[in-house]
Amino acid sequence: MTTGQRVMVRQWGETPLQTLKDHVNLQTMARPTSLEPDEILLRVRSCAVGWVDLIMMSGQYQHQVQPPYTPGIEFAGEVAAIGAAVTDHRVGDRVLADGFRTGPRSDGPHQRWGGFATWSVLRADAAFPLPDTLSFDQAVNLLGNYETAYHVLRARGQLQPGETVIVLGASGSTGLAGVRLAKQLGATVIAVGRTQTKLDRVAELGADHVLTPGEGERWLRDAVRDITGGQGADVVWDGVGGPISIHALRALRFGGRFCIVGWAATPFVARGKGQRGAPNANQLPTNLVQMKGIDVLGCPAVIATLHDPSLRPHRLAWIWDQVRNGTLRPHAGPGYALGDFNDALRAKWSSQHVGGCVLHP
Repeated sequence: MTTGQRVMVRQWGETPLQTLKDHVNLQTMARPTSLEPDEILLRVRSCAVGWVDLIMMSGQYQHQVQPPYTPGIEFAGEVAAIGAAVTDHRVGDRVLADGFRTGPRSDGPHQRWGGFATWSVLRADAAFPLPDTLSFDQAVNLLGNYETAYHVLRARGQLQPGETVIVLGASGSTGLAGVRLAKQLGATVIAVGRTQTKLDRVAELGADHVLTPGEGERWLRDAVRDITGGQGADVVWDGVGGPISIHALRALRFGGRFCIVGWAATPFVARGKGQRGAPNANQLPTNLVQMKGIDVLGCPAVIATLHDPSLRPHRLAWIWDQVRNGTLRPHAGPGYALGDFNDALRAKWSSQHVGGCVLHP
């Protein structure tokens, strides 16, 4: 195959959907034929469709990639060619691209080589060998989700066996990873989401209790107290933001930990078209935080690791150990053809699938 396709973000729009409508298209691409000595050419087989991919398209994510570029942070495939100095990989190897070191979320010359494409060029040290026990679709739902879950629940939340954790946005990609990791750590998991059908699937995948929004200011507090014998939850995983955050604060016990993971319900806290600032920033009631003695913990896994690289080696070692011994099998949603990238991104935007979806270039 000498030609393929790639998705290109030509410029930022005011919102992800406006960018998707007016400034993103599918282009023909030639197979790259020239590699630097330390590079490999990857034939992409699967790429996760992420919330971050969408926010990046309008420059509203904290890490900005100047257009034009190809989106797709987490992708996997087969090595199609290697540079002259590459010794750790061979043509035909199955590998997972490390989103920290290649693609739109990385720094350096490989930012534009995202996974929404037939081929991607990356440094050889940005490719993890894949065990045969992981499919490509499972692989692209591994690191972003479970590195986040590990950072939130272990490094920051210090979740202990026997504790109770509330997971807001539990049917999303990272939320579902949080549910499954919390169960593995021996916690009781209360999964909160908007759709009962999706929550039923989350229960099948590990949640002990599932809750949809109720009436009044104390609906979540009262439901959680019923579950915990009046004690309240020990930890909150908040990947949603907005009004549900206040309900979750009320549901914590005194001295509980409130872990901020994201703001999916309020995507427009920042200006569009890459303008800095957050004119619509989320706010938490300091009176609740004070009177309940709550620890509020920001949990940005990528940014924290950039500030302290020592956080990552142990995290990665734990994840790959769990993969090898069979206790960690990421959930992979439905697959879309590369030409249907628009439908896939819109499905992700509207939270159509449990745990997201993938593209198959």
